Amino acid sequence: MTIADIKKNAESKMGKSIEALKGELQKIRTGRAHPGILDQVHVDYYGSPVPISQVANVSLLDARTISVQPWEKGMGPKIEKAIRESDLGLNPSSQGDLLRVPMPALTEERRRDLTKVVRGAGEDAKVAVRNLRREANEQLKRLLKEKAVSEDDERRGQDDVQRLTDRVVAEVDRLVQSKEAEVLAV
Repeated sequence: MTIADIKKNAESKMGKSIEALKGELQKIRTGRAHPGILDQVHVDYYGSPVPISQVANVSLLDARTISVQPWEKGMGPKIEKAIRESDLGLNPSSQGDLLRVPMPALTEERRRDLTKVVRGAGEDAKVAVRNLRREANEQLKRLLKEKAVSEDDERRGQDDVQRLTDRVVAEVDRLVQSKEAEVLAV
């Protein structure tokens, strides 16, 4: 493995971290109902935690209500419990087999809570990026130890990885700030 390979690998993995953050931020609701909001909620299905979308049909009834139609009879109460216990602040109501999940209007307090969730997702992304930086630096040190590169090349490689990390962390901050502004907009 060369220094270029290590940098390219770190860059692609950091890009995946950014994409994961974008997906996470899309799930955080702003005011309208969105079936994707339930993607992160997992329900116990025969001993395995699975996303709700794999055990039920999730769709929109109207702009502020999500409907969840379980595929098996006994799954309704489990899905209802999973949604209730998630950190989304949703309160589903059961109507026979159909679950209605109304989206409460966002209060100022709930908006502040959601900004904390957004910041938490951003912080998780930064931790992932820093772990990738550490991994790349360890690989560079291993190359130096094996005498495959000079100390100067290893140092330059670490500097390049640090610049890449700084650029990706700045992108994470930008994404978090724009989502916070979106959540706080009334």
